[in-house]
Amino acid sequence: MKPRLVFVHGIGGPRDPVAELDAWLRALADGARAAGHSRRVLDLLRGWAADARFAYYGDLFGVPQAQGAASDVEDEAELVGELLLEALDERLAEPAADDEARALRRARAQLAPEGGAQGPGAVARQVLTAANTLLSLPGLRTFGGWASAGLMVGHLRQVARYLRRGERDEEGLTLDARIRRRVEQNLDASGPTLVVAHSLGTVVSLETLHGYRGRVPLLVTLGSPIGMSAAVRPRIRPQPLQVPGPVERWLNFWDRDDLIAARPRLERVVRPNDRSVLPVTRRVDSDGVWVHPAATYLAQSAVAGPVVEAIETAARS
Repeated sequence: MKPRLVFVHGIGGPRDPVAELDAWLRALADGARAAGHSRRVLDLLRGWAADARFAYYGDLFGVPQAQGAASDVEDEAELVGELLLEALDERLAEPAADDEARALRRARAQLAPEGGAQGPGAVARQVLTAANTLLSLPGLRTFGGWASAGLMVGHLRQVARYLRRGERDEEGLTLDARIRRRVEQNLDASGPTLVVAHSLGTVVSLETLHGYRGRVPLLVTLGSPIGMSAAVRPRIRPQPLQVPGPVERWLNFWDRDDLIAARPRLERVVRPNDRSVLPVTRRVDSDGVWVHPAATYLAQSAVAGPVVEAIETAARS
């Protein structure tokens, strides 16, 4: 039986799901070739190896938010600030070029100025100012697709909007529930489903799989913020964090130069499921100026190799 392979994206602007599926598969094929699985490249690209799906939910963020209190907007800005602050502290704890270190320190000071936030909207302004400083790093502006600080903060706010559990639709479903439903619709309960999730999509996938009853031979998380102890981890449901029951293996990959990915090994903060499965965290090094995109991770042999091998194993089971 041909297994299902589901890709789950993260933050960002509108996407063409068909084009994205093709791009992710091509990146995975490049990684498979580098991992010594050249004979499987055509199978991946032609859909012979797995029934590949791209679980798209980005359009849900394009729906205008219901008018809410100013405090709601400030709360979202505060969460984005927490996310950036934690990411900066982790990055500053590691060696960096002088120019990069100066920009990171300046952005941190702008996020947490002496005396704290002053006046209405102060947090939002601090976050925007810090984002503008970060965009002085050439990789973020040139390769991150963020032409402005406003666009960068807007994309990062998607994390806050998901974790706020608000924005109900006419059915009463919150934004996060609608997003999880999109992902669940792409899973195949009748057979094995492998899930490869990126960025915010790793949080979405983790929560979705807790309510799933099908087989998941492999969960792969790329550039995940799950380990962020202040901004993200305490807000994930259910608590305490645990590997979802259907997951038979979980590989978590992060790149040292990925500003968005949290460094902690997830196996230290996530409890095992009834199968005694724990995440296994592995570092990859892309040596690029902007390494957060999913395609950059998928093209790594360390990432693509286990995915291809899991597809082959699932097809035989």
